[in-house]
Amino acid sequence: MNITVIGSGYVGLVSGTCFAEMGNRVTCVDIDPVKIEKLNQGIIPIFEPGLETMVLKNVKNENLFFTTELAEALQNSEIAFIAVGTPMGDDGSADLQYVLAVAKSIGQSMQKRLIVVDKSTVPIGTADKVKATIQKELDLRNSDLEFDVVSNPEFLKEGAAIADFMKPDRVVIGTESDYAKEKMKQLYHPFCMSRDRFITMDVRSAEMTKYAANAMLATKISFMNEIANICEKVGADANQVRIGIGSDQRIGYSFIYPGAGYGGSCFPKDVKALTKIAKEHDYHAKLITSVEEVNDAQKLVIAQKIINRFGEDLTGFTFGIWGLAFKPGTDDMREAPAIYVIKELVSRGAKIKAYDPKAVHEAKEHYLKGVQNITYVSSKYDVLKGSDALVLLTEWKEFRSPDFEEIKSQLKTPVIFDGRNQYNTFNLQEKGFEYYQIGKK
Repeated sequence: MNITVIGSGYVGLVSGTCFAEMGNRVTCVDIDPVKIEKLNQGIIPIFEPGLETMVLKNVKNENLFFTTELAEALQNSEIAFIAVGTPMGDDGSADLQYVLAVAKSIGQSMQKRLIVVDKSTVPIGTADKVKATIQKELDLRNSDLEFDVVSNPEFLKEGAAIADFMKPDRVVIGTESDYAKEKMKQLYHPFCMSRDRFITMDVRSAEMTKYAANAMLATKISFMNEIANICEKVGADANQVRIGIGSDQRIGYSFIYPGAGYGGSCFPKDVKALTKIAKEHDYHAKLITSVEEVNDAQKLVIAQKIINRFGEDLTGFTFGIWGLAFKPGTDDMREAPAIYVIKELVSRGAKIKAYDPKAVHEAKEHYLKGVQNITYVSSKYDVLKGSDALVLLTEWKEFRSPDFEEIKSQLKTPVIFDGRNQYNTFNLQEKGFEYYQIGKK
């Protein structure tokens, strides 16, 4: 098939590349000429394991193209995916200006019947707005071209997006059009050959499915963190509790690890948006609101443990940070706990030495830009020398089994604050460490 993917960010680039991998002819469109020029040079703007190799391969095979010209890309396309950003507004709602701007451009440029697919995470009812916007432009052109608007939410995990796309748990398609349903089924058939993962429903249910899925996962995280905080108060061990409840198949072990809270591009934004959607329909989403409140507080739990140990005034203390990204396998720092912990410590006079395998550039240029008293280093052990304690905030593989004797010899005091409960089985107290974790005194 000939496909256009509009928006070459995380979702658009991964989706377009995976479609190309299956032999489709895919053109990725973006309004940023610098980004497109870099992509045409083989420079990938995001870190995602396996993505660069797949992009270069499909560009070489002439299955994948990059351009700023939407009209040109749409000339032979059967399906156009809208995969532009939907940033969170001040009130928590998703900003649709970019989605609707693309819809307007599609209406101005399309020359044949087209299936327009909302791939971006959008509020319920967005497909209707996209349809109306395209139809308005066609009416201005006196055109009777047919088109369908489909909801096809993405369920990609950063750090495992290629695997998620190539072997999806499910493909959700929202449409009332039999023509669009069959075309989308053909497109996704290579991804769903081992078992039937293709689920069709009405458009609004598909739009809601994305929010419901992320809210459910976010709820599990905040629930476990709430339990962990109670465990600390009553003298229980949250890690043991996790094992006890995770063995129940109805609950499972996924997303019930105590930690410093969730971050990233999806959970924070989608939980806020779902709360806003409920409010707009005169419903107070008490549970979802509480999920967000627990998560906001959880990001400062490790900072509070540091303050309890070293005092309210942290002037003269240096803390070594392992991990800046919101989770391993990505350079994404959106809503990362590290942002909140570092800013809290610095505001109290502390100095920071930080290391992350992939996210240092993002920290320097965006999320911690302008924050004073941060030194970025090039290896995990470089953060230790001169530091009063080690603080783990992202569970990268290279942090999982470190040399604890090296850590102890380099730190000024043998203190570890574990924001991801990675070291709870290492008996660090017996190794001479003060060890602080989530969900245990």
